[in-house]
Amino acid sequence: MYNVFIDGSAGTTGLKIVERLSARKDLNLILLSEEKRKDLSARKEAINSCDVAFLCLPDAAAIEAVSLIENDKVKVIDTSTAHRVNPAWAYGFPELKGLEEKIRNSKRIANPGCHASGFIALVNPLIDAGVISKDVALTCFSITGYSGGGKKMIAEYESADKPLLYGAPRQYGLTQTHKHLPEMKEICGLNNLPIFCPIVADFDRGMEVTVPLFSKDIKTDLNGIKEIYKNAYNGKVVKFNDCADESGFLSAMSMRGRDDMEISVFGNDQRMLLCARFDNLGKGASGAAIQNMNILLGVDQTTGLNVGE
Repeated sequence: MYNVFIDGSAGTTGLKIVERLSARKDLNLILLSEEKRKDLSARKEAINSCDVAFLCLPDAAAIEAVSLIENDKVKVIDTSTAHRVNPAWAYGFPELKGLEEKIRNSKRIANPGCHASGFIALVNPLIDAGVISKDVALTCFSITGYSGGGKKMIAEYESADKPLLYGAPRQYGLTQTHKHLPEMKEICGLNNLPIFCPIVADFDRGMEVTVPLFSKDIKTDLNGIKEIYKNAYNGKVVKFNDCADESGFLSAMSMRGRDDMEISVFGNDQRMLLCARFDNLGKGASGAAIQNMNILLGVDQTTGLNVGE
């Protein structure tokens, strides 16, 4: 029986982790009451008495939580952005070459950002295969359900009197300083930050990340890209799907309620669309965190996850 502490269990990601793990017979959850969840001494006692701690907190609070650890056996999975480009932490996307082993042997795991997960899943294998240059200037647009914005945004979108403008997709991150950009650049080994266009729309869960490419920027053709993805993603969690479109359309809700990710390629040899679809609260957040915990505990990665066939 493993002791698991969720620090920040009242937030969207924390609530989903608690919901998933409550059914596990191999885990004992350590949860603080509402009056103690911000009590420093209570948090310190809890984090030092667990085997694995999930940090579902703002960046500053996550850094503070790590500073409370005195027990060197405690393993941490941080869902904030605080440690994602810290070389002392393992980046929690085990499908990338070498990362599963690094996660397994680490006590500090930085859970990926939701938008970043799609971008990195699409770009990293191409950089690794040498078919696009590290100097390439990329563009990425990503549409997400409103649940990724946390409790405040969920309440706004689900309000009976929500603003009229919320009924159409809304682009944000307009200053090109979105918090996922550093990890998108660092984990892919790019020399340039991409132009990133995130969009929130009036549906609760789901994400569709697209990276367009011109043939001049790539040293292979459409089928070559597909082969790279087939070789990179043959597991149960990230999968290549060569027939993913729905009669010429591509819905961002197709993976709602699931913890896996679907990779697809569209277009032609001149202009290509690389697409990743997943649930922003699944492989984009709590599902990924649980997958990383499973690796740390030495159990099947998909234990407690919904990854389909």
